Amino acid sequence: MRSATKRGTALAAVAVTGIPLFFVTPQAAAVSWCPEVPGHRVECDTIPRPLVAGRPELGTISVGYAVVRHSTPGGPATGTVAVNPGGPGNPALPLTSTYAGLLKPLLTDHDLLVVDPRGTGVSSALDCGITTADLLGTTQERGEAVARCGSSLGPRAGGYTSVATADDLDAVRARLGVARLDLVGESYGTYLMQVYARRHPRQVRSIMLSGVLPLDFDTFQRPNARAFTTTLRRICERSKACDGAAAVRDLRTFAAAVRKEPVTLSVKVGAGERTVKFGEEWLTRLAVQDSTSGTGADPQASSPIGAFPALLRDAVRGDLEPLATAVQQVLGAEEEGPNSSLGVNVACNDYPRAWSVDASPAQRRRQYDQALAGTDPADFGAFGPVASAASTFWSGDICLGWPRQTGTRPYPVGDDFPDVPALVLTGDLDAITPSSDAAKVARRFKRSRFISVPNMGHVPDLDPSGCVSGLITGFIAKGVPGPTSCLKRIPPVKVDPVGSGGTPE
Repeated sequence: MRSATKRGTALAAVAVTGIPLFFVTPQAAAVSWCPEVPGHRVECDTIPRPLVAGRPELGTISVGYAVVRHSTPGGPATGTVAVNPGGPGNPALPLTSTYAGLLKPLLTDHDLLVVDPRGTGVSSALDCGITTADLLGTTQERGEAVARCGSSLGPRAGGYTSVATADDLDAVRARLGVARLDLVGESYGTYLMQVYARRHPRQVRSIMLSGVLPLDFDTFQRPNARAFTTTLRRICERSKACDGAAAVRDLRTFAAAVRKEPVTLSVKVGAGERTVKFGEEWLTRLAVQDSTSGTGADPQASSPIGAFPALLRDAVRGDLEPLATAVQQVLGAEEEGPNSSLGVNVACNDYPRAWSVDASPAQRRRQYDQALAGTDPADFGAFGPVASAASTFWSGDICLGWPRQTGTRPYPVGDDFPDVPALVLTGDLDAITPSSDAAKVARRFKRSRFISVPNMGHVPDLDPSGCVSGLITGFIAKGVPGPTSCLKRIPPVKVDPVGSGGTPE
């Protein structure tokens, strides 16, 4: 899934191969892409990797990484923390300083390993001609763009999987001579780190997952749809700026209205103007995929989720201007967003589907429609099944036209997770990776600690108070997160006030 951590603007990077090891001091960087972290030596290198294991004719790629060495001189590191910021499709190296800040107390005696996942940044960046903007069209337009991407890559598409990326990480670990890793994953990074933990269990010392995506998440997004209505109720109750029950009624009313007859919005994107046919699919994307991203990072600032109750109230009364503004903000951000080539490849190669990968596109469509028709509409919260299934770019029927010849299957789910300490964090306002999914993953680790972080969305370690980062560093250092009393001090998010009235029962 596309990460929404909002830790900073991704920096442009040039793909390089065959570069020798560099040592970076606080005074100067040896190469343009090797990050600097004041007070630490940073070592950068690349490692060649097969594009598709067992298919040497398809060539190799280069995977770039950086190691931020611990600051205490003399002696080996106590441990090595490996991080992934999610996506899939987000390079990690531009976020090195941010992770160094998040994990600062550890870096006196721990090393930090940051790897650009294959297909991103300096790791042979992939471009199959698809952008994030392509994924904001209609269901048909999205499917056609994804099919073109897969067709252009042919068998090479099989090289961009979570399994391959996990094996790249382990190859870097082996090169560095590190026995075990402390894994830190956010958003899609939680999916990747689960894959790593199952493939390389003896190389895992601990695992921390924030904003958790299960290996077997629901392709129809039912938990996500239900989580959004819960989020509306919670922000109203905590802020006292709105009535949660009324907000949910407004949501149901407006969802039913645009399901029956979409509305037309004119929004400005860049220097031009764009007409958007806003139906229920757009509404579910705005709610589930966009509204809770980064929630809580600045609790006093205006936010998409904080504006939602008032936006819904205005929409059911016929005032669509706030809705158009929200759509404009999404389109503006996504038009400037990263290339989505890797994200599409991982979604279509790895993620759960409601059809057989061996079926033809026509057969897949019938299988998908039959599976969706067999669901209970009551399981989708305020949304309809068709729209809920399409609420995120990685869900629903987006991959119906993905080529069969890649031969890649979604990663199988079992109980063979390593018996290591696990910290599983969820934001209790998160609809992108809801708490129910995080709890399911926590149960698969025998020594897990599940913590629901109040007033935070996707992802909870964006908490500016320092409470969550303290829990994370304490967990990695000692295997337990320590006292959680500081969670009570995380303030509610700002919510735009909503007047009295609303839609009737």
